[in-house]
Amino acid sequence: MFITKKHLSRRTFLRGAGVAVGLPLLDAMVPAWTALAQTAAKPKPHMGFIYFPLGAIMDQWTPTATGSNFELPTISKPLEPFKKQLTIISGMENRAAIGPVHALSPGTWLSGVTPRKTQDPFGGVTIDQIAAEHIGQDTPLPSLEVAAEGRSVSGGSCDRDYGCSYGATISFRTPTTPLPMEVNPRKLFERLFGQGDTPEERKLLVKNFGSILDQVAEEAAELQRNLGPQDRAMLGDYLETVREIERRVQKMEQQDTSHLNLPEPPLGIPPAFDDQLNLMFDIVALAYQANLTRIFTFMMAREATDRTYPQVGVSDSFHAISHHQNLQSKLVPLGKIQVYNTQVFAKFLTKLAKMPDGDGSMLDHSILLFGSNMSNSNAHNHFPLPTAVVGGGMGRIKGGQHIKVPDQTPLANLLLTLLERAGINMDKVGDSTGQFSEL
Repeated sequence: MFITKKHLSRRTFLRGAGVAVGLPLLDAMVPAWTALAQTAAKPKPHMGFIYFPLGAIMDQWTPTATGSNFELPTISKPLEPFKKQLTIISGMENRAAIGPVHALSPGTWLSGVTPRKTQDPFGGVTIDQIAAEHIGQDTPLPSLEVAAEGRSVSGGSCDRDYGCSYGATISFRTPTTPLPMEVNPRKLFERLFGQGDTPEERKLLVKNFGSILDQVAEEAAELQRNLGPQDRAMLGDYLETVREIERRVQKMEQQDTSHLNLPEPPLGIPPAFDDQLNLMFDIVALAYQANLTRIFTFMMAREATDRTYPQVGVSDSFHAISHHQNLQSKLVPLGKIQVYNTQVFAKFLTKLAKMPDGDGSMLDHSILLFGSNMSNSNAHNHFPLPTAVVGGGMGRIKGGQHIKVPDQTPLANLLLTLLERAGINMDKVGDSTGQFSEL
């Protein structure tokens, strides 16, 4: 692919008073008469790790056939539009999570390392942080850690032997450094697009300057005058997306009910969980598009969550019905929640599939791990884990297959393989014993 337009730096930002807005990859960022693969604009792999709690109804998650001729059952069915870039892997186990299931499952999912018994964290470095070190250092944020639900007020995912660290995050920068998951869309958005060292300073910037885009409008208009028609259209669409998310975040804040006699929600978190979950995914997609980060982790809900899901007609606690005892009265609503989680993830995939990125789409250049560190929702065990890999991985992920590995194969083998597919060569991750050549 050759581009002949005027060169613009890939690191170009629109700057205003106290803010900087990153830009998507434009044709003008590729030097004239230069092959895309030979420039700094060459797409680089993106990685995302999306965790859903409380496992799955496994016979509604796992295809019955292996290889390329497989049908997706109910829970994984929303991934059907992406089947060519989808790999289901079954038969894996993560022994690092064996123990107090809710306290250990999230924090050991991406490391494969059994933590020490101590209230202070001491586990393993997670592969998102390994990836951030290797392919994320030339972006403003080497990694993003995001969740749709914060830690329970009552502790919920804490344990007397292991403390609370492993139940509150899926990301560890070092064996002793768990990374907090951001649950507030306002804070996440301002972290990406606003400046300010304290919450008070960020609020003051918003109050004084209003919309982030209003602050860079003059520079954006000047830039658009110097771009070709295709770049102008792409930049316009991108800035409209920024504006729309700004509007949605502001609207959520206007609906805040903390002045009423109710439990005080954190400012900026929508009252409707469906809005919260989708908005956080949208902001992550925008961060990808603006090249603000290439690595993210996302907890779709916390372990042991008591959240209800009225958006799909479920008024019972997610955790309570996960102990379904094979009763249809619990299996049916549990299945609805688990299908819903896959549907929300599929919406995110749709955005990435439509997002241009160099010579392909963002989904073509991404490696996304979607799964849980718990298997059977009723048993709360760790074999076989519901696991899917989605994305083209820069042409290094085959896709379109269901791989059945030997029973109890370490999940860490997949983690090691995903790093290799992203161009990061490691001898070992956690308790890995090798890589998957089939992927």
